[in-house]
Amino acid sequence: MTSRLVAVVPAWNEEGAIGRVVDEIRAFDRTATIVVVDDASSDETAGLAEAHGATVLRLPFNVGIGGAVQTGFRYARDEGYDVAVRLDGDGQHDAAELGTLLAPVYAGSADLVIGSRFVDPGGTYRPPFARRIGIRVFARLVSVLGGQRVTDTTSGFVALSRAGIELFAVEYPHDYPEVEATLVAVRSGLRLAQVQVDMRERQAGTSSITFVRSLYYIVKVMLALLIASLRRYRRLEAAGR
Repeated sequence: MTSRLVAVVPAWNEEGAIGRVVDEIRAFDRTATIVVVDDASSDETAGLAEAHGATVLRLPFNVGIGGAVQTGFRYARDEGYDVAVRLDGDGQHDAAELGTLLAPVYAGSADLVIGSRFVDPGGTYRPPFARRIGIRVFARLVSVLGGQRVTDTTSGFVALSRAGIELFAVEYPHDYPEVEATLVAVRSGLRLAQVQVDMRERQAGTSSITFVRSLYYIVKVMLALLIASLRRYRRLEAAGR
C-alpha cells in the first residue's frame, strides 16, 4: 500500500518565497498533500499558498515556529498520514532533495531523518564562525545527552514516520525547537538517521533571529536541553510500534 505523504511548511511573512516552495514540493510529488501553516502573517503568504494549491492552516495569532510546526504535525496525525516532511517557507530547503530525505523512512529503517549539512565533511555549507561554534556545541551536547551522535541539531529539514508524527504532535518544543526536538526524539526511542543535504540561502523575507536573540537562543537552548535530559518521555513502543 502506498504511504500517504504530507509536507508541513511553517511560514510567517514569506510571500516572496512561499509560492515557489509549494511549486517545488509539487514537482517532487504531485500526490503529496502540502500544508502551509500560516503563523498570523501580515502579508499575502496565506493567499499565495492557497493560489499555488496548498492547504493553508491560518493561526489567529503568532505562536512562533515551534507552535506552527506542531500544528502541522497534529494535522498530519489527525488526518492519518503515514509520512511527513517539514520544510521552511523561506525557500532554504530544496525539495529536490526530498527523495534522499525520505529514503530511510520508506525503507523502514528510521522514524526521524534529519537533513544535515555536516554528515559529509566536504559539504559546501560554511556558516559564520559564531554560528559554527553554536552548531557544534549543540550537536555535541545533544549527542552526549541522547547517547547518539548527531551532526546538525539546527536543521529544520526533516522526515518523519507515523511514529514520529504521533510523537511530535504531542511533544514538540515551541521556542527555537529543532535542537530540543532532536533530543526528545532520541530519548523517546525514535530511530534516527541523518543524510547529507545542501541548503540554499533564504530566498526572501528576513530572519527573526537577531544578534541579541541569538545570545538568548544559546542560553535558553542549553538550559532547555538540560531540563529535557531529566524528563521521562513516552517510549516509542507505547506509540504503537
